[in-house]
Amino acid sequence: MIRLIFCLMLLAFPAMAGPIRIKDLVEFDGVRGNDLVGYGLVVGLNGTGDGIRNAPFTEEIMANLLERLGVNVNGEEFRPKNVAAVMVTASLPPFGRSGARIDVTVSAIGDAKSLLGGTLIMTPLNGADGQIYAVAQGTIIAGGISAEGDAARVVQGVPTAGVIPSGARIEREVEFDFTAVTSLRLALREPDFTTAARIEDVINREFGRDIATMTDAGTVSLDLTRTRMASPAHAMGRLENLLVEPETRARVIVDQRSGTIVMGSDVRISRVAVAQGNLTLRVEEAPVVVQPNPFAEGETVVVPRSNAAIEKAPGTGLAEVPDTATLSDVVAGLNALGVAPHDMIDILKSINAAGALHAEFIVQ
Repeated sequence: MIRLIFCLMLLAFPAMAGPIRIKDLVEFDGVRGNDLVGYGLVVGLNGTGDGIRNAPFTEEIMANLLERLGVNVNGEEFRPKNVAAVMVTASLPPFGRSGARIDVTVSAIGDAKSLLGGTLIMTPLNGADGQIYAVAQGTIIAGGISAEGDAARVVQGVPTAGVIPSGARIEREVEFDFTAVTSLRLALREPDFTTAARIEDVINREFGRDIATMTDAGTVSLDLTRTRMASPAHAMGRLENLLVEPETRARVIVDQRSGTIVMGSDVRISRVAVAQGNLTLRVEEAPVVVQPNPFAEGETVVVPRSNAAIEKAPGTGLAEVPDTATLSDVVAGLNALGVAPHDMIDILKSINAAGALHAEFIVQ
């Protein structure tokens, strides 16, 4: 099992990263989405909605909705269990046009048990400036299941949140004239001087002139007027698919909760010797019931009885990892110890503390 885990790690990290498109390495400065949020009402739930007494805001929004539809509910008391107040969130994509549809996420904010099968009533979605940019409505697809009885309850997933694919229609566009853009910055997702220099070189060679200039490890500036293209959009369509081989930092990522270890192909370890062993403390309780003789005075008692022992796992000796070892050497050295992934995490921590691990060590 241990060898299988590390074989998968080797497959996940090839020796050399292949060329990647520029659009997958950078963010185009100024070309981004905008977050939207709204407050709405879900109806049609099968008795799993908000308790009105515990969530009075649900009653308020329901009364306002009915009044807008011409139904007078002043002074009336209603306690429906098939409605729930929700927050609706979405992201307005860059260059999103009126009439286009976007996905929305719906999350309960009251004490509703499930949104499964519910329908979101027309909900306006506002941007950070308070303006309405989209309107959402539709049937919710919840990703969880909830079932309960008088003395037990089973919940799988998160039934109080769901999505509506293409559930909102864009009503207002973000004003942005891309044709007037004369310069643009490329922001690297993983800042690196080598990668930025390669992006600069690839773009300049493609256009045959100095179009790109590396500003720092995370920024490459573009002079779109020198591309001599019909428009900035034509220039971006030409350069975003250019291939660049990125340079990555050596990293070791450890997730202590799941015992997952991920190492990059550039990880190096100086010459070091590693030994690993375990002590197991075992305590067993075997209580004994003591009863009085038949027809004798007394009562039955339970006498505690404990057995404690300390066991030491057989030693594996020292396993040596040679100087400037590659990832394959590291894997072979750890497998030679025959330890579990959680023990490997402790070993890697110790190697890093000794200064022999030449990589960024990240513990999650």
